Amino acid sequence: MATRHRLLGFMVCIVLIVAFQGCASTQKRESTGEFIDDSTITAKVKTAIFNDPALKVFQINVETFKGIVQLSGFVDSARSVGRAGEVAAGVSGVQSVKNNLIVK
Repeated sequence: MATRHRLLGFMVCIVLIVAFQGCASTQKRESTGEFIDDSTITAKVKTAIFNDPALKVFQINVETFKGIVQLSGFVDSARSVGRAGEVAAGVSGVQSVKNNLIVK
């Protein structure tokens, strides 16, 4: 009976370890919590860009990975490139901004 309880305890430990490994992040993969945080940051950056009168007419794509925001797309001036980077950097939770916007 004691062996059976040890085996059951061992199996429960293995299941818990595997379950927690599935939620852990790596360099190339986010944890569930990080994914949710990044989705929130992306939404906030998109809203901030849309609410900026100088930027809302342009096609600017926003992606976030572990707090790092990447901007891509096309704008009509270097001033818009800089402004989009400033707006994105001003959003809470943004660690850094990779500004890959291209001037048409």
